[in-house]
Amino acid sequence: MIADVIYLLCALTSLVAAILLYRHYRAVRTPLLLWSCIAFVGLAVNNVLVFVDLTLLQATINLAIPRTLAGTAAMLVLVYGLIWEA
Repeated sequence: MIADVIYLLCALTSLVAAILLYRHYRAVRTPLLLWSCIAFVGLAVNNVLVFVDLTLLQATINLAIPRTLAGTAAMLVLVYGLIWEA
């Protein structure tokens, strides 16, 4: 039960971070803020997939590969932004 709450709080935290980064990006227009925002959206998707996989679907469907792809894509976007925009 407590793990379910933690999974959802992680997803919510990632989503709030993405929203705050986007709001600041609209004001300042620094490309690194946009790349960070996109990465945090990917991390929020990853956290939602963790919640769905481990709590809702449990043993019926394994979402390990989509979870890994979402997290990897989020990190690749952030690394791309750090390398090319910094």
